[in-house]
Amino acid sequence: MSTERVLRLIRNIPDFPKPGIQFKDITPLLGSPAGFCDAMEAMLEVSPHNIDAVAGIESRGFIFAAPMALMLHVGFVPIRKPGKLPGPVFEESFDLEYGSSTLAIHQDALQPGQRVLLVDDLLASGGTLLAAAKSIERAGASVAHTTVLIELADLNGRQAMADAGLTAVRSIVTY
Repeated sequence: MSTERVLRLIRNIPDFPKPGIQFKDITPLLGSPAGFCDAMEAMLEVSPHNIDAVAGIESRGFIFAAPMALMLHVGFVPIRKPGKLPGPVFEESFDLEYGSSTLAIHQDALQPGQRVLLVDDLLASGGTLLAAAKSIERAGASVAHTTVLIELADLNGRQAMADAGLTAVRSIVTY
């Protein structure tokens, strides 16, 4: 496994989706079988295996969370944008670096007491992950651990998560 290869395959796109944002483009990583495999292995290595489900955040989080759930032999729970899930949902709104958004989870996606591995591609200010964690908690489960591919350390998302009681957070590459 090579986290150096993972880092080399993440492309920086300045001023996307708006001026001042430095977008981390993972499409070169996903296009490289060796790089994608390295990323998946690294994410699995830093994640606990004694969990009951893996939750992934739409959309790039799905790319990593679904295969992790298969490899860990547990179910996958999608956390989606509003209006994308057909049944009763819990919704959580949050602020982003460049706006606001809302996430939704099926009310019956998890069982009370389940331990969940929360997976996404990016930890920036922490808003998205915190909203996802709140949704998981509203469903009666708990976030046992959070694993992300990329962390933007200057945006203090790890501290925001710690302030909310989520201290089990691991990232593969940090900028």
